Amino acid sequence: MAEQKIMLGNEAIARGAYEAGVKVSSAYPGTPSTEISENLVQYDEIYAEWAPNVNVASDPLYTMSYIGVKGGMVLVVADDPGMYSSQNEQDTRMIGRASMIPVVEPSDSQEAKDYFKYAFDLSEKYDTPIILRTTTRLAHSQGMVTLEERVEPVDVPYERDIAKHVMMPAMAIKRHLVVEKRLNDMAADAADMPINRVEMGDKKLGFITCGIAYQYVKEVFPEASVLKIGLVNPLPKKLIEDFAAKVDRLIVFEELEPVIEEQVKSWGIKCEGKELFTRQGEYSANMLREKVLKQDLGIEPAEQVPARPPILCPGCPHRSVYSVLNKLKIHAAGDIGCYTLGAVAPLSVIDTTICMGSSISSLHGMEKAKGKDYIKNWVAVIGDSTFLHTGVNSLMNMVYNKSTGTVIILDNSTTGMTGHQDHAATGKTLKGEATYAIDIYNLVKAMGIDHVYEINAFDLPELEKTIKEEVASDEVSVIITKSPCVLLKGQVFPDKCVPMPEKCKKCGACLRPGCPALTKNADGTISIDANMCNGCGLCMQLCKFDAIKKEAK
Repeated sequence: MAEQKIMLGNEAIARGAYEAGVKVSSAYPGTPSTEISENLVQYDEIYAEWAPNVNVASDPLYTMSYIGVKGGMVLVVADDPGMYSSQNEQDTRMIGRASMIPVVEPSDSQEAKDYFKYAFDLSEKYDTPIILRTTTRLAHSQGMVTLEERVEPVDVPYERDIAKHVMMPAMAIKRHLVVEKRLNDMAADAADMPINRVEMGDKKLGFITCGIAYQYVKEVFPEASVLKIGLVNPLPKKLIEDFAAKVDRLIVFEELEPVIEEQVKSWGIKCEGKELFTRQGEYSANMLREKVLKQDLGIEPAEQVPARPPILCPGCPHRSVYSVLNKLKIHAAGDIGCYTLGAVAPLSVIDTTICMGSSISSLHGMEKAKGKDYIKNWVAVIGDSTFLHTGVNSLMNMVYNKSTGTVIILDNSTTGMTGHQDHAATGKTLKGEATYAIDIYNLVKAMGIDHVYEINAFDLPELEKTIKEEVASDEVSVIITKSPCVLLKGQVFPDKCVPMPEKCKKCGACLRPGCPALTKNADGTISIDANMCNGCGLCMQLCKFDAIKKEAK
């Protein structure tokens, strides 16, 4: 009997890559897809790496569609309906349509494994990259998966073919026609593909659905007719037309954009979709009950639930840096990472967050639009992993175009927000092997920046002095605050901070950075939770009355 195992959707995708015979995997840590690569490393047959910038891939993506592939190539993209960890709700199906790349979408862990293998085969059959789209709910849900053996693909020898592989305009014009024919062929073949299936039931109501939304349809309407779409680009037109003709009422149930709905309506097929359901957020079974069955579920609005916002950890070095910026009333152009939490009270420092690497570019744009004096009370803040991802180019742009401004690289020796993955400056690969560690200080100096400083994030006097001096200058300057993330394995905290109520003046200075280990007592003094305190000493430095001391744990 074949072995079965309960797997996360991400874990199942990794298993699918192994069974399909994948040889190389490259990724950057990003929720909700991070665990795919973290599971791939267990398979010695696959070379797996963290790369600095592979999720910034639009330019090569569109051209790779024209070139095609000889061996299988699957691009796994994880969308985030509801924005549990993302700054937008992009719909990858639309990227697939724009780049003319097929997209498949599984609905559970078993399909996550199987669809990857099927996509790998489709990639080779149709000479094209394939996008496997997943979402947060699927990526982080568990299900039973049947394991199979790995298939070692036949190595395809390289053949020089400049008409196919060199995308100069004359070649690309011809390849565009090839890509169009390829998609038309796939659409025609899609009716017989096992990942598209019709489940006929009650013909009074029919659903066209895909991905995790399929599970909600089956839960609420187990007797309804369902067309489950596995290949969401290109769509199986003939299959959809045949299904639509068999049901009295047709509803398209798909998260985010009306990708399927708009195409179905463009073919003259009557259906319902976004007039019933929202384009925003994550779908659910209750949404179907409310919008289709018109049930009053009696659920309290989310606005009435007490907010529980994320906060920086006790001892986080970012809190120390932000406390200085807050004191100096300096605005920060922010970036993607834990440090976005500096936007909210009580730190209230971050003013902008757009995408990875945008902090430095935003600062540069402000200086060019508003002038040097405008940014005298601004800095850019970016993490070490994010800096190596897309910040390097932005900093080069500042230097090349004779900009001014201060960039603070918050170096906590890890990729913090996504679970402490290594990066190009930590000295370890995804597989945990020792490797050359990029020296951020020397990298920045090599760009021709004279004012570069490395400072302990908890050295408040030096940090304040340096920031004040550099924001006042008319040059590009970089301050690298070096203190490891408190959650890194191997971190040892021998001390804890202890309040001395007899000395406390009840001024509240120690509470201003918002460390969760500190609480205010009824009499105005403070308490420090010994189990939460990491002994960073920030509160002790902020107290002017020596009412906090350090003790050994």
